[in-house]
Amino acid sequence: MSPETLPPEAHILVVEDDGEMRNLIAKFLRQNGFRVTGARDGREMWETLGAAPVDLVLLDVMLPGQSGLDLCRALRSRSAVPIIMVTARGEETDRVLGLELGADDYIPKPFGRAELLARVRALLRRARTPGGPEPVAGAPGDRILFADWSLDTRRRELISPEGVAVDLSGGEYDLLLAFCEHPQRVLSRDQLLDLARNRMAFNGTERSVDVMVSRLRRKLEPTDDSPAIIKTVRGAGYMLIPAVKRST
Repeated sequence: MSPETLPPEAHILVVEDDGEMRNLIAKFLRQNGFRVTGARDGREMWETLGAAPVDLVLLDVMLPGQSGLDLCRALRSRSAVPIIMVTARGEETDRVLGLELGADDYIPKPFGRAELLARVRALLRRARTPGGPEPVAGAPGDRILFADWSLDTRRRELISPEGVAVDLSGGEYDLLLAFCEHPQRVLSRDQLLDLARNRMAFNGTERSVDVMVSRLRRKLEPTDDSPAIIKTVRGAGYMLIPAVKRST
C-alpha cells in the first residue's frame, strides 16, 4: 500500500521531553506529509488529545512526572489510538512491558529516520483511523465466526457473543487473524511470527507473541467461566480451539 492511501494529513502526537529531539522528529514527519503536535509530558499530551483527534501517538518511556509506561496504560484504557513506544536501546523490559500495557509497536533509541517513517506508516495503514473514511460494506467472507465471536476483517472489528465491539490493538488484531486463518492447529511462536510477519504492528520476537497472546486471552476469555479460546500447548506453541467459518 502506498503512502497516498494513508489518511490525508494524519495527525501524530509526539510526546517527548527533550525539546531538540521533539522538534527534529516533528520536522521530519511534517516533511513527509503528516500533521504533528508536540507534547513535553503527560499534561500536554492529555490537553492535545482533548482538543483534536489524533491518529497515532509516539510516546517516549522516560518522561518527567508520569512515565510513558503509565501514560500508555491510561491512554489504552480510554482509547484504541495506535501507540508507538520509544525506548532506550537494550531496555527489553520496557519494550515488553509497553506491549503488555497496550502499545502497538516500539522503536529503540537511537533510531534512523527511515525506520521511524516505515513504522509510522505501517501502523497507520493497519489502524482504523479516527476521522477517516468509513469502511465499505463487507465482501463475501469478510466475517470470521468462532465460538459465537465475530471478526470483521473489513472493519477490523471484533464482536463479542453479547454483540459488543471489543477494541483490539493492531498487534492483537494481526495475531488473532493469523490464528483464525489456521484454526485447530498448533502453531509455534516462530510460525505465528512468520504468518503475521507482514501484518504485525510490532517488531516481532517470541516474547512479543507471548505478550500478545496474553492480551488476546484477557479479551476473549475475560472471566474464569469463559470458554477457552486459545490453548497453550506446552513446548509447542498455541492453538485456536474453536472451529472457524466465514460469512458475509
